[in-house]
Amino acid sequence: MFDLSGKTALITGGCGLLGMKHAEAILEFGGEVILTDLITEKDGNKQVDMLRETYNTHKVTYEWMNVTREFSIERVVSKYNKIDILINNAAVNPKVEDGMGWKNKFEHLELDSWNKTIEVILTGTFLCSQVVVRKMLSTGLESEYCRNGGVILNIASDLSIISPDQRIYDDGVKPVSYGVAKAGVVNLTKYLATYLAEKNIRVNSLSPAGVYNNQPDEFVSKFSNLIPMNRMAKPSEYKGAVVFMCSEASSFMTGHNLVIDGGRTIW
Repeated sequence: MFDLSGKTALITGGCGLLGMKHAEAILEFGGEVILTDLITEKDGNKQVDMLRETYNTHKVTYEWMNVTREFSIERVVSKYNKIDILINNAAVNPKVEDGMGWKNKFEHLELDSWNKTIEVILTGTFLCSQVVVRKMLSTGLESEYCRNGGVILNIASDLSIISPDQRIYDDGVKPVSYGVAKAGVVNLTKYLATYLAEKNIRVNSLSPAGVYNNQPDEFVSKFSNLIPMNRMAKPSEYKGAVVFMCSEASSFMTGHNLVIDGGRTIW
């Protein structure tokens, strides 16, 4: 039911904290992974080597890819015979520290900053989905005889549902552009789910919240107080959801935004 053997997954933003965990999830259940990101080939291959050694497999590669440029996506996708799974994970998550947080305030936010966030998160998800869907259709993944069809998993955020609590940031604020872009991803997910349903391509989104990544203790404490489970998420705690949403285990699930946030959005 959860087996991903024979499946090829392309992961955008694949060399980041969660991107690597998504890759681990796919590999652990027998799938093949194409990591894409903007880091150098040398650095990307270091990530690949780490995964290959950990999982004793060669079923992982790295490709430099800019999600905001269609030709860059086409170049990568055209190199592979098929793409069964697309995980749209690439994002821009603006910093609120370093004494420059005031620039994120709504009244000061620059248009270039707004555009960059929207371009990477929302336009990037649109372009990658468009190119990969064309690939899926051209290789017959929409056929009713193809096991599990195609899968698109869009990584959204709890901030696609709620507004950030600016009180937890000592300097500056979380900019408006991030949540707006992630909300757009959820709506795009619903559109694609209905549009592609008859093609046997399922589209869902996953909304994580507050992933721990060695943030300062004071921030962790403030953030944890917003969550009923009173802690931040471990990076590995989304792996099970990724496997579920990319496998036959969720074969009758499409257009859904799965929120895994320790209860934050229900408080």
